Amino acid sequence: MISIQNLYKRYHNHHGSDWVLKDINIDIPSNVSVGLVGPNGAGKSTLLKLIAGMDEPDKGKIIRDCRVSWPIGLRGGLKGSMTGRQNVKFVARLHFGQADETMDEIIRSVEEFAEIGSAFDEPVRTYSSGMRSRLGFGLSLAFNFDVYLSDEATSVGDRRFKRKAQQVFKERVGQSSLIIVSHSEGILKDLCQAGIWLDNGKAHWFDDIEDAISAYHASSNFAPK
Repeated sequence: MISIQNLYKRYHNHHGSDWVLKDINIDIPSNVSVGLVGPNGAGKSTLLKLIAGMDEPDKGKIIRDCRVSWPIGLRGGLKGSMTGRQNVKFVARLHFGQADETMDEIIRSVEEFAEIGSAFDEPVRTYSSGMRSRLGFGLSLAFNFDVYLSDEATSVGDRRFKRKAQQVFKERVGQSSLIIVSHSEGILKDLCQAGIWLDNGKAHWFDDIEDAISAYHASSNFAPK
């Protein structure tokens, strides 16, 4: 389970700042895949990074009793001066202490999944945003997590790669759970059981993803096509 307790988050600037997230109290059960919905700027990516431990709340805390991935799809987290191959080795040794005998298998799986060809041995700073996302996606899937976090990861690449990414996510749902941000309601309905609707800094839990999407629509007078 992931327990979010009395969480507040804001980013300070010269003009003052409002809370991006405020007084959030939600328990995300184990083995339940969750979709985050809300308008742009609602704090979906911020909440995902907080759950991953990539950022810290201003107030409150997040308790994790499970292994949580970094957000798949975010551009950050890779060393630009290192090649794709070197990044894979670095992450594997730093976070997971993988033995040399398993390293070749991890590298091969990431290289095959990312499908970036010879660029795998070029510095990551030379990558397009799509190539960086593909590499990050493949790197995340090379390790076993209890909860996978995704920030628009299934929108990466061409149509064929998108289908591939969506299929992998479906397979992972049977083994682990997901917390996912996506502008595709079809993907959310396909992959998630529950939903969190973010509105004006507040988070509202719904046991059914359809109800979360409906609440979002009602709040914005949005009529789906």
